[in-house]
Amino acid sequence: MKQIRTYIAVLIIVVIALNLAGCTIAVKAADLMDGISSNNVTGKIADEAFSTSMADYAIELFKKSITYNQNSLISPLSVMLALAMTANGADGETLAQMETLLGGDIRLAELNEYLYSYIKALPNTEKSKLSIANSIWFRDQKDRLRVEPDFLQKNADYYGAAAYKSAFDSRTLTDINNWVKSNTDGMIGRILDEIDANDLMYLINAVAFDAEWQSVYNNSQITDGDFTDITGAAKHVNFMRSRENQYLDDGLATGFIKPYNGGKYSFVALLPNEGVSINDYILSLSGARFTDMLTSARNEIVYTSIPKFKYEYRIELSSALVSLGLSDAFDAQKADFSKIGTSPEGPLYIGYVLHKTFISVDELGTKAGAATVVSTSPGAAPNQEPPKTVYLDRPFVYAIIDNSTSLAVYIGTVMTI
Repeated sequence: MKQIRTYIAVLIIVVIALNLAGCTIAVKAADLMDGISSNNVTGKIADEAFSTSMADYAIELFKKSITYNQNSLISPLSVMLALAMTANGADGETLAQMETLLGGDIRLAELNEYLYSYIKALPNTEKSKLSIANSIWFRDQKDRLRVEPDFLQKNADYYGAAAYKSAFDSRTLTDINNWVKSNTDGMIGRILDEIDANDLMYLINAVAFDAEWQSVYNNSQITDGDFTDITGAAKHVNFMRSRENQYLDDGLATGFIKPYNGGKYSFVALLPNEGVSINDYILSLSGARFTDMLTSARNEIVYTSIPKFKYEYRIELSSALVSLGLSDAFDAQKADFSKIGTSPEGPLYIGYVLHKTFISVDELGTKAGAATVVSTSPGAAPNQEPPKTVYLDRPFVYAIIDNSTSLAVYIGTVMTI
């Protein structure tokens, strides 16, 4: 007899955009948590153990999930939140593997507390916005799936997750895509093309970042130049030139930190040295190395140029997560998600993890941003060391970090423009 596939899907939808427009779209499915108060839970403030484990996880996930010959972009935070919600329904060896990947030596109960406090502490201001939304959608067929109330409640308590019971028909497809569009400010209008008959549950996370530069570029700072892509081909593009004050050098790459408005988040750029391929540089990274480089930034003038760029990235993360040790969760014979619920069709397991991102970087940061003149520095005085320069005119790594912890909320590569 052919075995019936019965699985849950984790959809991770991330938008990074520096010129977002607001978008509110109605979802017609009933939110089961509407009117239900979350329990009072205790958070745990980010400390060295949490920051170290998050940095290690973020860099290892980045190394496993990029496509080496094209532009890539992931949000380690978004993947963390979606999988942490899923882990609240795991048990046994499945739970142990998820804890090891997500928290190292940190167990799930403590990880929930860390993430609860970390999310609440992330800055969200008018000119430097970071919005996070979570939802759980499950098929409204008791003969196919019975969901544990404790699983829904715990994810509501720690992650503010909405819970939708729906028919998983065309109306549900519209609702899910509308939820995604609304919670990404309209930048991602569609995440699913269809609902598979075997899908019983979706866990969805959406993150949207909307910020303007602390010092936006004026017209005189926009120049033309050539960007040499990963294939060696040169393309004529617009570069944004400025003088920054935080210089990075880890021996294999140089870079800079450019703050967003309010100084709570920053753009980090890393350009591998001549003779160091970007792929070799990425493989050399570790959580500790990345963090140490940021915390050791030198207060030194650096002349920079950033090409304008805009792209989307979509990846199914199952193979990357399996290679990082999360094997049982994707195995129908070994997965233990009994704390999510039960199905007479067989044990639940993760069918796929879809990650979709978008980024747009330009001179203003937001379309409503007012131009601010950035003065240039006079030439170096005699006998002084020449000023540092980092011109991003070939493949580079970039990240958007939370300045309070130096953790990468997003990290990606520009291989071509």
